[in-house]
Amino acid sequence: MALQASPRLFTSESVTKGHPDKVADQISDAVLDSLIAVDPNCRVACETLVTTGLVVLAGEVTVHTVEAERALLNVEDTAREVIRSIGYDDPLLGFDYRSCAVLRALHSQSADIAMGVDGARKKKKKQGAGDQGLMFGFACDETCSFMPLPIHLSHQLTMRLTEARESGEIKWLRPDGKSQVTIEYDADNGPLGVHTVVVSTQHDESAIDEKTGTMSEKARKTIIDKIIKPVIMAEAPSLWNNSMVFHVNPTGRFLIGGPYGDSGLTGRKIIVDTYGGRGSHGGGAFSGKDPSKVDRSASYMARHVAKNIVAAGLAKSCELQVSYAIGVAEPVSVLVDCEGTATAPQEKIVKAVRDLFPLTPGEIIEYLDLLRPIYRDTAHDGHFGRTGKNFTWERIDRVAELKKACGK
Repeated sequence: MALQASPRLFTSESVTKGHPDKVADQISDAVLDSLIAVDPNCRVACETLVTTGLVVLAGEVTVHTVEAERALLNVEDTAREVIRSIGYDDPLLGFDYRSCAVLRALHSQSADIAMGVDGARKKKKKQGAGDQGLMFGFACDETCSFMPLPIHLSHQLTMRLTEARESGEIKWLRPDGKSQVTIEYDADNGPLGVHTVVVSTQHDESAIDEKTGTMSEKARKTIIDKIIKPVIMAEAPSLWNNSMVFHVNPTGRFLIGGPYGDSGLTGRKIIVDTYGGRGSHGGGAFSGKDPSKVDRSASYMARHVAKNIVAAGLAKSCELQVSYAIGVAEPVSVLVDCEGTATAPQEKIVKAVRDLFPLTPGEIIEYLDLLRPIYRDTAHDGHFGRTGKNFTWERIDRVAELKKACGK
């Protein structure tokens, strides 16, 4: 008698807007937005460090208009506005938009690197990639957003934390926070239930039990009843079960947080930004990079392709890898992996991808309309599985063509 495969567990995490790494990402992308809004051909690679009372902006920026030069002079104000909007507006938090120092160490992009992108335009050739590298896109049919369920729920939890804080519904919440969701899957990769939910959220003194010096049971119950349960019941009600494990602020208290509690860096949450570990990652961060950097634009395009393949019913899950060489327009390689779930011959799917989707950097930028100030909003709660006109890579608009090309 064959042994039945046992259920398996898979976990993903997300972080709130006020997490120090996400503060850094949002500042970097706000700087990019301020420049690309007045100079669509700007070259930006802006890294941000945040720590107690300090913001450091570093990287390479090249602009071509007077308006962009003015925006570049105002990056300090841009950084402060982001910090204020996130909720760091009280000196008692140890990080405050009014009193923090902002240091800038931005300089022009290397002419040798720029040659690969700008040189092609001058010679009226296709725009080359801004760097070498490999990028991945992923989609699956576990959720209506075509995202893996663990990362989808994790993002919904952090968004709900932010909503409850900003609306004043839970007055003791502070900006920093994390979520983590573990899903139990059956042998066929079908979700059986929510196994464990972890929520760690910064709070003020009013959430502390005076006797124990730790988070009160009332506050803990508030997180379960007003954050965790509403999210899961809205997104996956059939997976709610009585054996779920909850860890709410498992250290006991979370008063010190944000950049005061831990330094933050741009690009240090690349798995949170993508698929929660379910799909592969090429290693390149997104935030602070203009779309000539294929780390960003090609990853967005790969997600678009994979999502349309799954939406077309050609596979239950799909991962697309593309790779590039600096200064070269056409991708070095394109790989489609349907993880054994394809409903059409894989060679047909690959051919359809190459025939239907533009994969050179310049074509991707035009196709997804990426020369716009849309990036700050991507820098929290994930770059994928989102809705709205700015998230053009989330469109499902090539389904019919894919089906026809694959004989479906």
